[in-house]
Formats: sequence, C-alpha cells, structure tokens
Amino acid sequence: MSETVRLYRYRTLLAGGRVRTRTEMLELLEISPATFKRDLTKLRDQMRMPIVFDREEGGYRMEVDSSMAELPGLWFSQNELLALATTKQMLEQLEPGFWGNRLQPLQDRLGELLEWHGIDPLELSRRVAVLNTGKRRFESNAFDAVSQANFTRCRVMVRHFGRQTGEVTERVISPQCLVYYRSNWYVDAWCHLRNDLRSFSIDAMESATLLADGAVEVDPVKIHETFGRGYGIFGGAPVGRAKLKFSARRARWVAQEEWHPDQVSSVLPDGTLMLQVPYSDTRELIGEILRHGTDVEVIEPAGLREQAAATIDQMREAYAPR
Repeated sequence: MSETVRLYRYRTLLAGGRVRTRTEMLELLEISPATFKRDLTKLRDQMRMPIVFDREEGGYRMEVDSSMAELPGLWFSQNELLALATTKQMLEQLEPGFWGNRLQPLQDRLGELLEWHGIDPLELSRRVAVLNTGKRRFESNAFDAVSQANFTRCRVMVRHFGRQTGEVTERVISPQCLVYYRSNWYVDAWCHLRNDLRSFSIDAMESATLLADGAVEVDPVKIHETFGRGYGIFGGAPVGRAKLKFSARRARWVAQEEWHPDQVSSVLPDGTLMLQVPYSDTRELIGEILRHGTDVEVIEPAGLREQAAATIDQMREAYAPR
C-alpha cells in the first residue's frame, strides 16, 4: 500500500466520529508502530488532520467542529507546493495588498508547508517578480462586488465612467466572466440598460452594489462570438483580417507571439514575417501596429492601411517644429 493511499485510509477509518484503538489501526493498515507514529505526525502537523487521542474511549478519533472545512486530497509534493506558492506570489504582485485579506490564511498555511520541506517562503518571494506595465489603479470595493456577483450569479448596479464619451451612466449588469487582460481587470456582462453584451473596465466603475435579482445567463457560444473572436479586448465578430509584414529583425520576436488564436503567420525567404489576424475593432490593433514603429507595414485591407497612415500623419503634425 502506498503512503498516499494509506493516509487516505486514516480519514476513512476515523470518519463519523468513530474511535479506533492503536491496535486496531495497526492491524487494519498493516503497519508497524513506528510507521503509525510517523503517519500521525505527518497527518497532524503537515496535513492538519485533527486526530486526537480520547483517553476515556482509549482510542483515536477526529475532532471536527463546525468552523472547520476539509479539502479532500490536498497532499502536496515539494514541486506542487512551489508551483502553488509561486502562483500565490504572482497573484499578490498583480495587485499589491489587494489579495492580502483573502489569501492570508492560505499564505500562512503555504508558509508552514514550505518550511516543512525546507523552503524559505521569504526567499521564494524575493525570487518571483511580476511587472505590470500600464496597469490602472482602481478601488477594490467595485472589484469585490463585481466578482461576488459573478460567482454567486446575481446582478450588480454600477456607476460606470465611459472614457470614450466622458459620461457617467448608472446601469444594472449581469456579470458573465472576469477578464484579466494586459494588467487590467474587465468584466464581460449582460447590460440591462443596453439589453446586450458589453465589456466594462472595472477600474472605470465609481461604485458597484450587489442586487438581490439573479443574473441573466447568456449562452457561452454567444459570449465567445461576441468577445472571443476579434483582436484583443475589443471583441466581437471580425470585420476584417489584417495582413501585417514585419521586418526580419522584428520577426524574431513576433514569430513567438500569439495575437489571436486564429492567426496565420509565415516567414518569407528574406526573413520578414507575414502575420494575418482577424479584428473586430481597429483601435487596439492600430496601437499595437504603432508599437512596432518602422518594423511593421500594414499590407491590407486598404482601409486599415489608410487609418494607420492617417494616425502617423497626425503624430507627425503633433511633432512639427513650432
């Protein structure tokens, strides 16, 4: 019997308040007294299984109260602990201080488990860094309400600032999915004001209040068609397919990038790269094109090429000598 299977059996043998004597445990598990002692130490100290010795009953039992919760099967190897702790550290750095209250019990427990395996949690935190370029700050109360509504499937009233129009609107939304994109949080939701699917920047929400009404459920296929097919956060049914040519120098990087799941790329004989990507909104795509400067050229469609050229002309005018 493997150690993992044996450790599971302790939970079964002591379930329901059952008391087992030491002799019974040794016979049922077919183990030696030394192994039984090691198992108890591991179950109590590392796995936090509440096994106690009942002197009146003369045996071992599980001491479980209403405040305790069990996560079956959480037996972590050292590599699994490192992966989990690294993920936690990344989450904390995504929004410093934001996850503290929510993850503090897990953080404390992970620290104990890591130390059990001879790993210094503080040293681990110094070896993982997440850089958030372009991350916008936001108040966590809006995120709290929106995320709770998303998981409990209820509606939420939000006051949302539209950056494009400069207007603040109050609307009820039914969250469908939280999205973390380019260091910022968004929520794909059914907007009851517009009676349609919309994507909202959570940092643009001045307030968010949970409502008692249940959320409207939208077909996942419709959500994918609306948000999952176009380029970037500006989802929707594609209106075109951009054909972009990158210089041989820039191709070394772009060849490894995924702009869209349905993209098609090919390296030409001269080392340049041709990338074709569907898009539903040109705003973010134009910004991405300009990021590569003279190392990219819009080949087609003509409308996108003209829009990129017009943006470059406007930039040239902005930098004209005064």
